[in-house]
Formats: sequence, structure tokens, C-alpha cells
Amino acid sequence: MEALSARVITAPQYASNISRGGSASGHPTRRTLRTGDPIMSAAATPLEASEGYEAFQLEQRGIDLIPESDRKMRPMGLFWLWSGAVWNVEFLFYGVLICTFGLSFPQAILAILIGNLAYMFLGFASLPGPLAGTTAFMVSRAPFGRNGNRLPSVFNWITQVGFEILGLVLVVFVVDAILNKAGVASVSNAVQVLIIILAVVVQFVMPFLGHATIKTVLRYLSYVFIVLFAVMAILVLPHVHWASLQGGVSWWLWTTAVVLIVSTGGLGWTENAADYSRYLPKDTSKAKVFWSASLGAAIPSILLELLGVCAYMVTTHVASGGEVVGIPSAFTAYADWFFWPFMIVAILQLFSINTIDMYSSGVTLQAIGIPLKRWGCILVDTVVSGVVTGLVVFKGNLYTDLSGFLDYILVWLGAWFAILMVDYFLRRGRYDGASLAQKIGGLYWRSGGINWKAIVALVVGMFAAMMWTDALYYFPSYQGPISNATGGGDLSWLLGMVVAGVIYWVLSFRSIPKEVSEAEAVAAPGAARVAS
Repeated sequence: MEALSARVITAPQYASNISRGGSASGHPTRRTLRTGDPIMSAAATPLEASEGYEAFQLEQRGIDLIPESDRKMRPMGLFWLWSGAVWNVEFLFYGVLICTFGLSFPQAILAILIGNLAYMFLGFASLPGPLAGTTAFMVSRAPFGRNGNRLPSVFNWITQVGFEILGLVLVVFVVDAILNKAGVASVSNAVQVLIIILAVVVQFVMPFLGHATIKTVLRYLSYVFIVLFAVMAILVLPHVHWASLQGGVSWWLWTTAVVLIVSTGGLGWTENAADYSRYLPKDTSKAKVFWSASLGAAIPSILLELLGVCAYMVTTHVASGGEVVGIPSAFTAYADWFFWPFMIVAILQLFSINTIDMYSSGVTLQAIGIPLKRWGCILVDTVVSGVVTGLVVFKGNLYTDLSGFLDYILVWLGAWFAILMVDYFLRRGRYDGASLAQKIGGLYWRSGGINWKAIVALVVGMFAAMMWTDALYYFPSYQGPISNATGGGDLSWLLGMVVAGVIYWVLSFRSIPKEVSEAEAVAAPGAARVAS
């Protein structure tokens, strides 16, 4: 502990070292792979001033390294954060949506159970957060380099904004349904524009306030939605027509439903994971981090998607055809009073799940290098998502646009996640926080700020994923040759992960451990001298 404490540097020392062309630790930086900064945890490197961690106070920090003194979160807080995000009408929607693929009832259940195993990816992706003390796409600089990381960061920003747009579109549809119930026969375009504007303004608030507010609000909203879920189950289950989903599709086509569940669930959340786990203390048990994130999201996801399937089997008999995917007709057909509590809570939860994406998209813009504060980046996201929401509402097709979006994001996401995790295990979770934050130089600078090994693995992995992608009926329409040969099968996410992960491991299984060992060897003598 004495040696570790001796390596702590102050913010003025950090700035002074960088200004002289050295590393954050004071060691010279020659911008090569082997002469980077010593390995220091973000917690042991107080580069940023301490700030309070209180709900409903503005979080000043963005992608900054978080001192150990500011890490007030606990594993149960992470559990309820993810639980609160997923206890959401959006996941009912996904359960209904896979039924429209023509699945039989057993196929739908199996797709949900297997697809939700992907939440273990969320658990693994949460592990670097406490160790590095910073966000997912700051950690991503370790394998990709500061400049090389811009490529997957741009992909992630587009993905996050896409999910924000989905949430806002559903908010507009819910408000339209409320107005119709209140007697407004037709909602004009001007009113819908006003709804979109109000929605994006409300959506801005929680991501603007930051991490502590999000964690607190989602925890209490999850309690409310658990009660609502129990009521929904009581209303729906007695009226399910169990013979509604018969016949089914080929098992290759069934994989497209699994893709949707994986994309909207475990793999689709990996790019957010460290953004929220970074407020856990560095010494938090890895098992607790893993299970808190995985189970916190998986449990409500499975239950809601199963209820969505049941709702579909009620909807096909009671819907008039005007509802949004049969929700909430399945819940109100036999209890009209339930419409109002359902819709009110649905709006709150849709805003909440969008908060997760908007917070992450803001810090992703910072990781790309946009010179704005976190709240400024969130403002940019708010404007962009509002404009595109209008285009989808007035010109788009929710089913084809959504299905295509969820399919294509896996092309990059599976490959990126595999590279991130292979890198994590090769370096055994040891990150140099100062080097992650440096603009030039440091341990991860490598060749002009780019690790070409990771870039090659990402590009080849994405190419492989496209070979097994089935988006024939989506926009833009495309079917990969392997998908065509397998009758419409889609295992793009799995193939992309395997190919990218194997390539990065082959290219890096010697260099990454060596990089870490040499950096520690550089740090150790200096630490010992100071300690003595």
C-alpha cells in the first residue's frame, strides 16, 4: 500500500508532466508500445477534483477518471439500475414483435429464453468499469488506441441515438393513444410535432442531472412497474388463446427472432455497461458486478417478453387493428379502467430507458473527442433524436425501420464486444487510467493513437457478420450469402464475435501481456524509490 500511495500524483503534477511531453506519472513518453505510463488504477490517480454523488444534483463529471472517494455505488444499486431500465413497456413490445415473425408458441418461448442468456455479456462488459474508473468507450481506448477508438465510438453513438429515437417514437404513439381515449378522434400533424418537442425536452432532464439521479429514479420506478406487471399478468393470463401461435417457421428463420432478443437485450446493452458500473469501488467483487448487472436486466426482460407473447395471443382476438402492436388492448379488453395507469407508467418508463441511452451517447461523444461538456453533448443528442423521431413518425415504418436497425447494429457490436473482452482478459483487467485520459502519448498511443490489430479484427469481424445477416425484408434490404444458403438464418452476432475475438487474440496474445508487464516494470522502481 505504501508503494501504491507513493505513485499517486496530484492534478497540478499531472498537468506539469504532460506539458513537458512526459506521461501522467512523470516518466518520459516516447509514444511507443513499450514505453508507456506505469499501470495505475483510476482510483489511485486523483486527476479530477472530487465531487458529490447525490441524486438531483448536476453531475459535472463526464468521461473523467473517478477518484475512489467518489465511488458511492454498491452492487445492489447496479442491480436496481438495470432492473429499472428493463422493467419497461418496450420489452413487452419486443415479446409481441417476435410473434409477428410467424413463430409458434414454443419457438417464441425458446427464442426468449435463449436470447436472454446474452445478458451474461452485459455482466462481463460491466467488469472494466470499476477497475478503470471511466466509461465504456474510454476503456475501449485500451485495445483500439485513442484515435483508433473513434471508429467504434461513432458506431456506438449512432446506435445509442437509434434507441433514443425508438423510445421517443413509442412515447408519441402512447400519447396519441391517450388523446384518442380522451375523445380526440384524429391527432393533427401540428399536435404530433408539439408532442415530439415536449417529449425531447422532458427526455433531457434525467441524463442532464447524471448518474446518481438515474440510479435513484430507476430504482423507485422499478418498484412501481413490478406492481403493474403483476396486475397485467392477472388481467392477461386467464384470456390467452394458447392455440393462437401454431405452425411456426423454420429453425433458421427462428434465429432472426433470437437476433432481435439479443440485440435489444444483453449484447445491445454492452456498450452502456461500464458507463454505469464505473461508480462502484475498484475492489468490488467481480462476481457481484457480473451478477448484479446480468440478473438485474435479465429477470425483467424474460418476464416482460413472455408476457408480451401472451398479450399477442389475446390481442389477435380482441384488437380492433388500431392499437400499437396490440398494446394495451390485451390488458384493457377485460378491464377498461387499466388503460390510464398503464399508459401513465408506460410513458415514465419509456423516458427512463431512453435516459440510459442518452447518458451513454453523451459520454460517447466526449470519447470521440467532441469538445463539449457532458450536458452539452446530451443537448446535441436531444436535438438529433428529436429531428429523426419526427421523420420516423411522419415518413417511416416502425416495424421495418426498427427490425432493420436492431439487425444491423449487431454487425459492429458483436465484433467490438469480443475485442474489448479479449483485451480485458489478456491484460487481466489492469488499466492505466492516466493513459486512457491522455490526448497524446501514454501506454495506449501505439502507432499514432491507433492499434491496427484491433481495427483489423473489428473490420474483418464486421465483414463476417454481414455474411450471415438476414435483413431481406428490412431497410436497407440485404441478405448475406450464408444467410441465403441457410434459408434466411441469421447468426451474424455470433459469427462476428467469434471471428473478431479470435483475430484479436492471435494478433495480441503476446503483445498485450508484454505491454502490461513492461509498464509495471517501469512503474515499480520509481515507486520503490519514492517509498524508501
